[in-house]
Amino acid sequence: MNISAIHSLFLQCSSVSIDTRKIEVGSLFIAIKGERFDANTFAQEALDKGASYVIIDNEAYFIDARTILVGDSLSALQQLAQFHRQYLDLPIIALTGSNGKTTTKELIQVVLSQKYNTKATVGNLNNHIGVPLTLLSFTSETEIGIVEMGANHQKEIAFLCELATPNYGYITNFGKAHLEGFGGVQGVIKGKSEMYQYLQKSDGLAFVNYDDPIQFEKSMVLRHYSFSANNADADIKISSVSANPLVETRYDDIVVKSQLIGLYNGSNLCAALAIGKYFEVSNSLIKEALESYVPENNRSQLLSKGRNQIILDAYNANPSSMLVAIQNFVQLEGQNKIMILGDMFELGEESNAEHKAIVESSLINNDVNCVFVGKAFYDNRIEQSNFKFYENFDDFAKSFKGLSSDDCLILIKGSRGMALERTLDFL
Repeated sequence: MNISAIHSLFLQCSSVSIDTRKIEVGSLFIAIKGERFDANTFAQEALDKGASYVIIDNEAYFIDARTILVGDSLSALQQLAQFHRQYLDLPIIALTGSNGKTTTKELIQVVLSQKYNTKATVGNLNNHIGVPLTLLSFTSETEIGIVEMGANHQKEIAFLCELATPNYGYITNFGKAHLEGFGGVQGVIKGKSEMYQYLQKSDGLAFVNYDDPIQFEKSMVLRHYSFSANNADADIKISSVSANPLVETRYDDIVVKSQLIGLYNGSNLCAALAIGKYFEVSNSLIKEALESYVPENNRSQLLSKGRNQIILDAYNANPSSMLVAIQNFVQLEGQNKIMILGDMFELGEESNAEHKAIVESSLINNDVNCVFVGKAFYDNRIEQSNFKFYENFDDFAKSFKGLSSDDCLILIKGSRGMALERTLDFL
């Protein structure tokens, strides 16, 4: 069965699923093999739970006319998504970058949703499986699609762009993320810039932060629409961006008082504002949308726990995002401040040097108590009166439970694998 025929069946289905635990009645189940399982074995279960059709790539699990046998289920998912995207022919905004992708995507969505029927990537389903699933979630009622794209190797963004064929693109920044896979910072820049290369050859339009010198330089050969707080040549001129600790930005006749923590979120806020202006959303609606957005999922959240104020930014971390979080935190007002920092993953050969650099950067303010959790930080421990190092979370938890931490401002940040949000259990 060719992709066109499969697409005709897909249009009859209520949704697409690759997980039998989330099957909806009338859905299409696609059996994607994982490292530890063969989803073909769940085909019958999917039908039993109400799926209308199942796509498999192992004929041993063929059931009946509701079974679609293909050569490779993952490839079929990707081809189906690409076909569906062309079938709908709607404007798509793609975004990538080292830090802030998901937050920026959500900000763009809340702004554009004021005027358009928009649909965006759910959570961070931004890889070679997540992007196709996002594309297949778009319907004839969707007026603008927003697709987040993640990558940790060269050519991944290029591949995802070929699937989604975006009309517009935005790169949040080029930082020290996934250094192991990209082969260093220059590799990150090269990999993320694959989006610019796609937009250039397809005559797409890039949204560009003129305050980022790398974006500014690389966008000159593209059709682009820019924003800046410092460059008067930008299309959208931001009057000011500040944070103490919540981000506030001024543009034209509006002041946006967001619920986002940290100056590093300023560019995310301004990007959504600029994209809203490009798509002719009014100033008042942009202000309303951005001020209503509340971060969640351990991303830049300001929480109260007992008598403490907590900045919870424990969804993920890399050297770039860690450094700006520290710099932002130390300049905040407050007498009793504690930073709890967890190991940063996927840094490859740069891991030791980058963890050492973060420890050294934390010396900038002796009034902040610094707690470092994880083996990489522990291996770079130094003697400093306001520093404590723990090799793992359990050692940290046993020690920290007995400490007094009332009336404190606390930053919690680390890579996802550290799960530092567990700290909230004993604050």
